[in-house]
Amino acid sequence: MAFDTISGRIGAGGQRIQDFLVGKLSQHRVNPNLLTFTGLGINIFATVLFARGQFFWAGLVLLFGGMFDMLDGAVARVTKTVTRFGAFLDSVVDRYSDMLMLFGLLIWYAKLDALFYVGLTGMAIIGSVMTSYTRARAESLIGQCKVGFLERAERIVMLIIGALTDRMAVVLWILAILSNWTAVQRTWYTHAEADRLERPLELAVEEPESSDEGEPKVARKASLQT
Repeated sequence: MAFDTISGRIGAGGQRIQDFLVGKLSQHRVNPNLLTFTGLGINIFATVLFARGQFFWAGLVLLFGGMFDMLDGAVARVTKTVTRFGAFLDSVVDRYSDMLMLFGLLIWYAKLDALFYVGLTGMAIIGSVMTSYTRARAESLIGQCKVGFLERAERIVMLIIGALTDRMAVVLWILAILSNWTAVQRTWYTHAEADRLERPLELAVEEPESSDEGEPKVARKASLQT
């Protein structure tokens, strides 16, 4: 109960800060796309820090950069400047940010000649890409596909925790395994949903012809559409 209270207060405090910043940025009509690119620039800086092995500072920069991930969409909604391209751009920039940060880690482990962790980081990159791709591709076919544990927010939090606590090796194991497992979950879910959506169509096609010779076929087909 005490933990819930503390967590709730932290969440409420964070929400107040976000509302304040959104209000100020909206008042000055700041373009949401500018915030998106600002966040990308901050994440590139974090990538450089990761590549230099300065994990703690990289974690702090990530923590700061995460704020822009929330602000761009919120400002767009408040200023009524939400566009299809803006949503697309935000998604593309997020993917670049994800891969760049892990790429910084890959460079660091390559410098150390730690081939195993180079490969582990590579698997985390693959999982990060496939987690996003499977959802995007699935939602073009079946509607929503939000199943799986390790979405982008969780991956960023894991990276921040690993950087600030110097437990990046453990975090990479988690990212490499669970991100790819999330992609598998979404693939299986899409298979099940696609099968469920296609089954009524198959039944309609395979339904035998009526035995009543006098019943017009056009009328029978029309009845399938009700």
